[in-house]
Amino acid sequence: MADDSPASHRRDPIKSSVGNVAAQRRRQNAVTVGKERRESLVRAKRLCRVGPSGDGDVPGEENDMVTDEEGFLLDAQTSSAVEDLKSAIAYQGKGAMQKRVNALRELRRLLSKSEFPPVEAALKAGAIPLLVQCLSFGSPDEQLLEAAWCLTNIAAGKPEETKALLPALPLLISHLGEKSSLPVAEQCAWALGNVAGEGEELRNVLLSQGALPPLARMMLPNKGSTVRTAAWALSNLIKGPDPKAATELIKVDVLLDAILRHLRKSDEELATEVAWVVVYLSALSNFATGVLVKSDAILLLVERLATSNSLQLLIPVLRSLGNLVAGDSHTTSTVLIPGHEITDGVIKVLVKCLKSDHRVLKKEASWVLSNIAAGSIEHKRLIYSSEAVPLLLRLLSTAPFDIRKEVAYVLGNLCVTPTGGDGKPNLIEEHLVSLVQRGCLSGFIDLVRSADIEAARVGLQFMELVLRGMPNGDGPKLVEQEDGIDAMERYQFHENEDLRNMANGLVDKYFGENYGIDE
Repeated sequence: MADDSPASHRRDPIKSSVGNVAAQRRRQNAVTVGKERRESLVRAKRLCRVGPSGDGDVPGEENDMVTDEEGFLLDAQTSSAVEDLKSAIAYQGKGAMQKRVNALRELRRLLSKSEFPPVEAALKAGAIPLLVQCLSFGSPDEQLLEAAWCLTNIAAGKPEETKALLPALPLLISHLGEKSSLPVAEQCAWALGNVAGEGEELRNVLLSQGALPPLARMMLPNKGSTVRTAAWALSNLIKGPDPKAATELIKVDVLLDAILRHLRKSDEELATEVAWVVVYLSALSNFATGVLVKSDAILLLVERLATSNSLQLLIPVLRSLGNLVAGDSHTTSTVLIPGHEITDGVIKVLVKCLKSDHRVLKKEASWVLSNIAAGSIEHKRLIYSSEAVPLLLRLLSTAPFDIRKEVAYVLGNLCVTPTGGDGKPNLIEEHLVSLVQRGCLSGFIDLVRSADIEAARVGLQFMELVLRGMPNGDGPKLVEQEDGIDAMERYQFHENEDLRNMANGLVDKYFGENYGIDE
């Protein structure tokens, strides 16, 4: 069975050339989706303050922060509410159903009152078994909704508090089915999304209990909040590191059509959640990447990039586009064909992102360009002749370090074609000479001076291109003028063997005892 994991696509250590590095870059960043970025924009867990049907009687003006005294009072009220729920469940007289719903509503109100709900107090009082009872089949929707809402906010707590939901998971999953009302299914999906957001162990439990197919089918309705919640829960459920869930998800019949429909027509908030599903599909599963590339996904992502100014949407859309370009050589060779409208559109939206004030967009756009530039010579010429190059040159000298490192890959890739038999890349002299004349060499030498091993390697590899490839043997002189010799001599006794050998080899070859004698 073919390995669908991205591990086999990770870059091996490269010792010789920018060109070789380029060929291995296609999946490097696709695997690491950017956990910090994801969770800073959209928390992996979400507290439910207002229900899926828009109801909720938590006063909007209440302060999210509570004092110690208020916290003690809230804990006491929560313990009392759990006891009231226990009594309501035991009660069998007239109005028993409404009594249960009222008790659930009070517990839910307390668990929704603050940004830091009294989960510990609810658990200590024995809330979970009672809430599981309230999820039993045949219960009225109002009861199911309130019980699922309570579980949602308990699952938004600390890791051990989230794990307390284990007994409730089978019923929460079962209520995702078509027989459940949309508000109930949506609230159960929200609870399961919080559980999945806790980590790999609980994700595996949910997957083994069959949570993925019904969540995928919830992407079909036209109700925006339902699809948003389902998409968010799915992105938590498939985020890996095992690619199996992502592969299973793309195989669900309705899923691809639903993704394309929502990317094409939905509002930005919903498109953002759907785009995050595409991020994880394309980052983790080669199979899913292949399916998406052969659909209209790239075209729709480009359209979103061209028309939106929402940072929250642009980040997952750009990351998705980058993953698709990085993850499948089919994309650059047969989809992004120079001269075709979609290819021109990709370059235009990447230029738009390079011009953005947001550093994340600049870095992501540079990463995507580096993967396109690792393609054919026609792709290199397309980028070289575009508005991207002057922007990249400016970023190489002025941008923060992480962006400069990505930019260096783009510019380096533009100067080489695949490696020749001697292990060295073939040069595109026109590109190399032009970029050096426009001042890029100093930016690469600055990377050589950095403490970042990867950046230093790219800097040394570009210096090797300059030393070897500049006409009339001008390379050594140009490197010396930018204090490149000093930058390389820092590696004379460096602990990294690759960098040490590379730098020492270049100094010995081009700046040996005969250097400068002719002059």
